[in-house]
Amino acid sequence: MNSEIRDLVATSSRVLAMTGQADLIWGHSSARDLEGRGAWMKSAEWGLDEVTPDRVHLVDPDGEVISGDGPRHSEYPIHTEILAARPDVGGVVHTHAPHAVALAASGQPLRPVSHAANYFVPPEVPRFTDTADLVLTRELGRALAGTLGSARAVFLVNPGIVAVGKTRQAATVAAVLLERACQQQLLTASAGGWPSWSPPAEALAKRDHIYNDRAVAAVWDYLVRQLPRSAS
Repeated sequence: MNSEIRDLVATSSRVLAMTGQADLIWGHSSARDLEGRGAWMKSAEWGLDEVTPDRVHLVDPDGEVISGDGPRHSEYPIHTEILAARPDVGGVVHTHAPHAVALAASGQPLRPVSHAANYFVPPEVPRFTDTADLVLTRELGRALAGTLGSARAVFLVNPGIVAVGKTRQAATVAAVLLERACQQQLLTASAGGWPSWSPPAEALAKRDHIYNDRAVAAVWDYLVRQLPRSAS
């Protein structure tokens, strides 16, 4: 089972890199340990595109690497504290997705101007502003989890985003959709004029029509199918 989780985290990391969320050696993806010991996440000092199963390790809530090798990321509390606060969550993603960073820094809320945005809005995507530095302590991790609440994602102003899902696969798809939604909103705003977007009832209806569990799983499968092609 541990080998399957490592493989899943590695695949998630490479999908995130392929979809434009790589930032040199920073950013991380994690999966809940099924025995409740913490988070399986990539070790530090590797880019998302370089993650292989042997570069994934298990980090406990105190930051100890209890299975696997390599230095851990200093922002492990993002993962361990969200998993502790959200028993419905099976995976967490933190990246410095460029369009999401730009939109969050602008102060604009995410609007449902695209299908992708309907996955999150309404309600508004929350904004974590306790610090723009790294989330290095369990206290900050708990505060971040509190800001996330029951949402699927949170903007870390100005560092990036956190996206979650009930599975590792769903969390990855959420991160991909959030970046696409932010990119579309910035593109729309650049055209000038007054952007239009779906009212709340329509946005929620779109969410049910487009993003059921089967569709989200199919999106994950599609993204995984693109990996060999992107590496060739």
